[in-house]
Amino acid sequence: MPWDQILTTTFLIAILTAGIRLAVPVLLAVLGEIITQLSGVMNLGLEGVMLVGGLAGFATTYALQQTTGLIELSVWPGLLAGLLAGMLMGLVMAILSITCRTDQVIAGITLVLLGQSLTTYFYREYPALGKARVTGLTSLPIPGLSKIPVVGDVLFNHSLVVYLSALLVMLCWFLLYRTRWGLQIRATGEHPAVVDTSGLSVTTIRYLCTLAGSALAGFGGAVLTVVQLNLFIEGVTAGRGWIAIALVFFSRWQPGLALFGALLFGIADAIQFRIQALGSETLPYESLLMLPYLLTLLVLVSRRIRDQTPTALGIPYIQGKR
Repeated sequence: MPWDQILTTTFLIAILTAGIRLAVPVLLAVLGEIITQLSGVMNLGLEGVMLVGGLAGFATTYALQQTTGLIELSVWPGLLAGLLAGMLMGLVMAILSITCRTDQVIAGITLVLLGQSLTTYFYREYPALGKARVTGLTSLPIPGLSKIPVVGDVLFNHSLVVYLSALLVMLCWFLLYRTRWGLQIRATGEHPAVVDTSGLSVTTIRYLCTLAGSALAGFGGAVLTVVQLNLFIEGVTAGRGWIAIALVFFSRWQPGLALFGALLFGIADAIQFRIQALGSETLPYESLLMLPYLLTLLVLVSRRIRDQTPTALGIPYIQGKR
């Protein structure tokens, strides 16, 4: 392995920069799942939601770029399509887990299977989809800040989606922990009967949170296919939905810690890509592929996580039952 090429400042800057970009799809899914779980709904179907969002976003972007010729402007309707597709998947989850009160683990697995089946069907039914490519977003350097040595390249020379994701972290934290709306969500996940007694609708709050959380996950899937990979293939999310669920527990439902966890995954992902590009004579290809997932697992099991799970998480609420 060419260690002289790895242990250089240029290589490390490239790793950190790529890691931030690769963290975005997972981060968006984690933020969405935090909102959903704090309301008391455990959506284990993020993998399926991200797949459907990724397909919808890619197909919409590709169609618009081919018909209108508007390259970067076509990306945003594609991302919106991914968000809406994720919301529709969230509606399925909400109906199953909130209205029908089915077991939320089973409902989540059903959502994963639904997302995998739908995307696999369209991918195989339309072979041209696998050959299609789209043009994503170009980097948008922040004037002044992007010129700072090292830090400027790492933090302030990304596409608009990366900056938007950073703002979403702060917005989610503020809304969940500094507003009355956030208090109502957290109360619904802890003591839904009290929320019901106060005159608020537990069903409405959980529906809105499930839809919002799934919308963010679908948005993350679209970012992956449209902005980062510029293509769609079968199983393109490669387990990112499951990683997002693990990072929710790792972060203890705190958006700031979720950002840290997502960055760890993104950096590990960037490392395996870079090392593969340089070539390795000592490490098998498969060991590099599992690096980001192994690191996420090690971080999750090695960290002492206090029991801060919402009390009513995964428990269907029946009005009038204490």
